[in-house]
This record gives sequence, structure tokens and C-alpha cells, in this order.
Amino acid sequence: MRVIALRLVAVLLFAIGVLQSQAQDLSGNWQGTLQAGNGLRILLKISKADTAGWKGVMYSIDQGSTPISITSITVDKPSFGFTVKPLDLTYAGTLNPDGTSIEGNSTQNGTPHVLNLTHVTPENTWAIPEPPKSMPTDAKPKFDVVTVKPSDPNKPGKLFTIRGRQVLTINTTVNDLITFGYSLQTKEILNAPSWMDEKYDVDGVPDVEGQPNIQQMRLLIQDALVARFGLKFHTEQREMTAYALTVAKGGPKLTLTSDRPNSPGNFIFGGLGKLRVTNSTMKDFCHGMQEAVMDKPVVDQTGLTERYDFNLNWTPDQSQFASFGAHIPLPNPDDPNALPSLFTALQEQVGLKMDVTKAKVDVMVVDHIEKPSGN
Repeated sequence: MRVIALRLVAVLLFAIGVLQSQAQDLSGNWQGTLQAGNGLRILLKISKADTAGWKGVMYSIDQGSTPISITSITVDKPSFGFTVKPLDLTYAGTLNPDGTSIEGNSTQNGTPHVLNLTHVTPENTWAIPEPPKSMPTDAKPKFDVVTVKPSDPNKPGKLFTIRGRQVLTINTTVNDLITFGYSLQTKEILNAPSWMDEKYDVDGVPDVEGQPNIQQMRLLIQDALVARFGLKFHTEQREMTAYALTVAKGGPKLTLTSDRPNSPGNFIFGGLGKLRVTNSTMKDFCHGMQEAVMDKPVVDQTGLTERYDFNLNWTPDQSQFASFGAHIPLPNPDDPNALPSLFTALQEQVGLKMDVTKAKVDVMVVDHIEKPSGN
């Protein structure tokens, strides 16, 4: 009887060990809806790392098909967490006892949102959308259909985005549209009427199949300005105070992009002073900085011609982000965790520098512009 009892105990221990092993296996697909806005479907694909622990990628199903690499995954049962450093995103959750679901919060740029995840079979996994076909790089699109309407004054934020073939702007002034469409800084627009600070939403689809890249999006915004606002202008060269972007001592600290050349470039703020740049040239970067951040034009003097991916994180000062209508608080000099200034961050993080200089700059002189008629 003693031998039988010992065997029974051994069988029970083995069974418990199998169940624990299965419960602890995080491999596979986890999905849930992020409780932000109208909700965003999130899918995690987790597998065992080559050495130890776990690795994975994340998809925001409703925002496209691009995989987002998860920087790190931590498991200390029942706690589960992961980080995506380029997005300033952290997740903290609790695994249920049988390891089939996680309750937790996703925090991005300091703002938490509920995200509960369920371990699902391949058959029950949400489909990842097919990547949109890119528009031919030599295409010069115009809008096939476009609506322009005054913005909802109760809707916060400002947005320029490409969603598949759709080109969309929200809460953008005519000044914003011109600076983006023609890659200008506000001070490079002369003879502009005061009503150009009124806000409009632009929503349209181009007359060429495929997803436009960032330069083609600029052409489409130009088309809307000419067709719907009646914009007429001429250009002149003026010597102006500007920022010159150059390579810092020690050379650039930039990563060549892994995106296709004709994929859209991104210039995305996860918060003021938290910038993610992808598939962009230094000229693109200068355009983005002068349109969104700086109080003077920015000229590229780096001599760099490749396309890069990089993050840039800094503490803004009160001269920056005027186009966002943002009030920048004075930095706390006693905060040991404060990010550096833009000029220090450029050198330390990406090996570039920006100095004030005098430069010949192309300016737009507005000859005619009018408020758009109804759609």
C-alpha cells in the first residue's frame, strides 16, 4: 500500500506540474480593446525569447498593419507587464489564476487607459489588416473627393494623418495647412489675412490608387488650398534669422530606416517634447521642426541624405510649439529627472546640433486667398 500511495502522490505532483507549466506558458496571441476614445483593438503576439524570458510584437488593429516591437516583457506571477519605449508606453496587469486573461492598464505619456487582455486561439485572433498598397512614388495626386468644413470648437487637439488612402486633418488653421503643404515656417508666409487662424477639417481621397507618402500628402493639401481656398501666391528670397541643423562633433547617432523608401514617413509627437521620427531625411526633419516646434525657419546643413528612424525627447521652452497653441510651463531647475533642452538633446541623443544664423530663405507672398464655400 505504501508503494501504491507513493506512486499516486508522484502522479498527482506530475499532473500539477503539467497544469502549472501550461498556466505559465504565455506563448501565443493576447488581445483586448484599449478603453480610449472609441476604443482601439490591441493584439499581442508573444513567444519565448532565444535566451530566457519572453519577446513579442504589438498591433493596434484599428490603426493599421504595422508591427510594433515590444521592448521588454516582465512576468512575476501574478504580475505581468511590458514596455514599448519608442511610444513611451508601459503596461501593468494581473494574470488570473488559470493564466487565460490579464486585467490591467496601458499608460502612454503619463495617461492610463484600461486594457484587459484574453489569451486566444489562432482561429479567434483578430485579423491583422492587409498593408495598403503604396501609391507610385512618381505620382502627383490631386483630390478626387475632398470635404473642407469648419472644425468643431469642442474637439481638442490637432491632427494631420494618412489612413489608407484617406488624407485627414482636424483642427488645422489655414496657416497650418500652408506651412505643412509647402514645408514653410509661419514667418515665411507674408501678406496673410488675419482669418487664416480659423480652424478647418480636411478629409479627402486622392485620384490615384494607393496610400500616399508624406510628400504626396503635401501635394494633396496644396491641391485643397488652391481648389477650395483659391490660394494664389508668389515666392521671393529674403535673408532671415534661421536655425541651421548640422552634424555635431563625434558624428550622427542615427539609425537607417527599415521601412520601404516609398512608405509614409512619420513625424509624431507622443507629447510636447516627445518626438518619434521614421523613414525621414534630415530635410524632412527640418520641415517638421520648423512647422511644428521652432519660432524660426530651420535649414538643413548636415549633408546627410539617407532616411532615418529616431526618437528625440526634450523639455520644451516657451519659444516652442506656438503652432500647437500650447502654453509651455517653465522647467523646474531642481527636478533631477527633467529632460534636457532641445539643443542638448539633439547632440546627446542623435548627434546633431542647431545654431542660430542668417540664411537666405524662400518666403511665400500671398496674393489671394478666400474662405472656402460649403461642400
